[in-house]
Amino acid sequence: MTTTTSATSGINNSVLNTLNGTPTVSDKTTATSDRFLKLLVTQMQNQDPLNPMDNAQVTSQMAQINTVTGIEKLNTTMSGMTDSFGQMQILQGAGLVGHEVLMEGNKLSVNSKADSATGAVTNTAVGGFKLSAAANNVKVEVIDASGKVVDTINDTSMDAGIHSFQWPVPATMAQDGLTFKVTATNGSTVVPSTPLISDTVDAVSNSNGTLNLELRNGGSTAYNKITSVA
Repeated sequence: MTTTTSATSGINNSVLNTLNGTPTVSDKTTATSDRFLKLLVTQMQNQDPLNPMDNAQVTSQMAQINTVTGIEKLNTTMSGMTDSFGQMQILQGAGLVGHEVLMEGNKLSVNSKADSATGAVTNTAVGGFKLSAAANNVKVEVIDASGKVVDTINDTSMDAGIHSFQWPVPATMAQDGLTFKVTATNGSTVVPSTPLISDTVDAVSNSNGTLNLELRNGGSTAYNKITSVA
């Protein structure tokens, strides 16, 4: 009876401590263990003397509570590691601020430059693409906001990999909404290509464990969508 009273007292103290403050994971784990031990002691005290619990039953129940306790501690550890990993991502991503990045997209980026002597402004559209294999014929179609093809850039003998191009924007043409389309072939075989756009990283953020880049023109973009960093 002395053992039972001691176990009950321990459980009551644990409950009171929980009610007096915010329960931690450790408190919850301890409370679970105390409840289990109380039930086990009560079960052993009220067992049939002619058919008592064997050692295998007791060992099995002890193993179960140890498993539950271990899982709770593992969850706590993993949660802490996830938080730390997110902070490390932010620190590493901070090094990308101010850098140019390439990602999938077909929107042309327009750069403006003024002549120091005349003051005349020259607008140049910049884009890129990635070829999955070498191509002997590459066609880049420049498309305005209405969907009309306004110019075509042709090139030959291009290797597999990332390529860039520039296109002078006429002074009379609107800069907004310019896009492009790439068609590549090697003989009669179509070579798959991926259009790429360039943008500048202004900031980084972390949302639900995902590192996001805040781009100057493209808004928030997941880091795993970035093809390369300049």
